Amino acid sequence: MSCCHEEEKTPEPDHCATKKGRPDFLLYGSLSVITLALILHFLPMTLPYFSDFSGAVADLLKTMWWGIVLGIVAVGMMNKVPREYFNVMLGRGDTMGGIFRAALAGLLLDLCSHGILMVAAKLYERGASLAQVMTFLIASPWNSITLTLILIALIGLPWTLLFIAGSALIAIITGFIYILLVKHGVLADNPNTGTVPDGFDMKADIKKRLKNFRPSRGFIFGVLKDGITEGRMVMRWLFFGTILAALIRTFVSTDIMMAYFGPTLAGLGLTLLATTIIEVCSEGSSPIGAELVNRAKAPGNGFAFLMAGVSTDYTEMLVIREFAKSWKIALTLPLLTVPQVLLLGWIMNHF
Repeated sequence: MSCCHEEEKTPEPDHCATKKGRPDFLLYGSLSVITLALILHFLPMTLPYFSDFSGAVADLLKTMWWGIVLGIVAVGMMNKVPREYFNVMLGRGDTMGGIFRAALAGLLLDLCSHGILMVAAKLYERGASLAQVMTFLIASPWNSITLTLILIALIGLPWTLLFIAGSALIAIITGFIYILLVKHGVLADNPNTGTVPDGFDMKADIKKRLKNFRPSRGFIFGVLKDGITEGRMVMRWLFFGTILAALIRTFVSTDIMMAYFGPTLAGLGLTLLATTIIEVCSEGSSPIGAELVNRAKAPGNGFAFLMAGVSTDYTEMLVIREFAKSWKIALTLPLLTVPQVLLLGWIMNHF
């Protein structure tokens, strides 16, 4: 017996579909470039710039692959969960309680930024409010259990806890701003948002379903199939972003940029510029942020690098535009978060 409601059999809109009859040029074009780069990477030859580009692609995929795989599995599993469960767990999307729950989910979920994007898109499709989805995204990318332990080892427990508190504060404040923007009609709320039926008991419903559930190869295959199908929208932008990031790594020296970072307003500004240009996964951003704390003696810059990397991530904005169908919503991400990041970064540099 499946874990999902019978109503899940009703076809839902395919957010990743291209226009009827047209191939997905962005997805297949990006995959073609990445495949050629990987082939070149493993060939016993060296070509100026091409070898650097292929090496950057391979390095990025080596960092990203597990987040993508876990994201596919997570999305596939979420597709089996009834929509009412999300409404119960996240609470009302227009309340501070709902925002706190979304921020907590983002802080605890152990996925990199690329896997998180898939989960966020699915949360939006399953009915989480716009404010909750954006709160979840802002709180989550580097705030996982794994990366928290890594950061503790790199910069120490006090700074790690302060960074976590700062990111949670920005996520919650921004979520509250989204509630106000939706309330006053500046932004449209998630049209998928639903309500919990009267008398619905989630615990009893879970117990009933688990009693009759039997794992099978068909169930596992269905999870993977749904995850790949639903995650296609995100993966097309992830692969495109990987190509852009590899080009930047090939032609822009990170070492040169880091030489100009310091605990000043100019250094903070350069940090914002660098993190906007350098597209790295959360695993890649954490060591760089730690270098800014330890070597540049600029903890605020390290915090800004971690947080503004999310706020100005062009891949993330493209994905938000894709699932929310609105450039206005996508562009509010940097507009609302970057000023907060800069302010907290400046305070931390003078702490």
